[in-house]
Amino acid sequence: MTVQSSATASTTITVRPGAGIALGALGVLAFSMSLPATRVAVHTLDPWFVAFGRAVGAALLAWAYLRLTGAPRPTRDQWRRLSIVALGVVVGFPLFTSLALTTQTSAHGAVVVTVLPAMTAVFAVLRAGERPPPLFWIAGAAGLALVLAFLAASGSMRGTLSLADLFLLAAVVLCGLGYAEGGRLARDLGGARTICWALLLSLPVTVPVTVVAALLHRPQGGVAAWTGFGYLTAVSMFLGFFAWYAGLARGGIAKVGQIQLVQPVLTLIWSAVLLGEAVTPGALVVAGAVLACVVLIQRTRGGATPAPTPGEPASAGRPTPGEPASAGRDRAGHAGDVRVADEVS
Repeated sequence: MTVQSSATASTTITVRPGAGIALGALGVLAFSMSLPATRVAVHTLDPWFVAFGRAVGAALLAWAYLRLTGAPRPTRDQWRRLSIVALGVVVGFPLFTSLALTTQTSAHGAVVVTVLPAMTAVFAVLRAGERPPPLFWIAGAAGLALVLAFLAASGSMRGTLSLADLFLLAAVVLCGLGYAEGGRLARDLGGARTICWALLLSLPVTVPVTVVAALLHRPQGGVAAWTGFGYLTAVSMFLGFFAWYAGLARGGIAKVGQIQLVQPVLTLIWSAVLLGEAVTPGALVVAGAVLACVVLIQRTRGGATPAPTPGEPASAGRPTPGEPASAGRDRAGHAGDVRVADEVS
């Protein structure tokens, strides 16, 4: 691929919390249709082919995007961090959820989506140095408890801890790590290039698995199955991350990550509309309560103090609370920093 330089020029993301929330919500909306699309796709297509084939297809889209935009190659440190993103959201989450859902129901899998915001917030503290205020944790815990209580009451959570539950736990941990690291890296690369480079970096793993899955089970499906696969490829694994990582970079990883609390509820709605599944009045009540918790979380002030990028002088551009470290570097006038106008670049 033709590139402009062997090193990536820094891209300073403008700190705009409102835009971060809007972009994060758009990403969650895109991801909320992933489960119904997966259910349609795996009805006739092999689950392993669906899980890894969509990553291969998305990587082709990523290659085209990077080539058309003339994106420079990441630096050595950025490649290392991209490997964490790839491990979490390109390989880890699809792999372990596929293994889990071979024996568990999709309703049980909704637990994964429910605890993911909490795991994202934990990694935002560990990896990105954010410090959410106490009210953030209280509101987030309340939203998590509401959804878990609903799942327990509806029968989606039952029985003892199984191997499938361990797979789901591994999926949550890896995805939370991938979200936090990707949101942090997007402050320098932009949301689009972060997921694009991660997809290309994953090809040595995703291509062989896809080929083996296709040889063992020849991909044969109807229009509905391939439509679902197409959505997972173009939206869930590609375009959705454009908005999601850009939102995390602009609004704070921990805070924007909590928007995911509404994802199980949105999935229920899409399941009713697209698959004809019933949505109970209790689900609507829980949806309203969870939305209230999300609104409360977004109204919390400050609390996001990211750690400086490796190699950056400690005195360079101290960020204000809630502001990405890259914005501090912008005020310090680092050469090569470019303020982006495109909200999802």
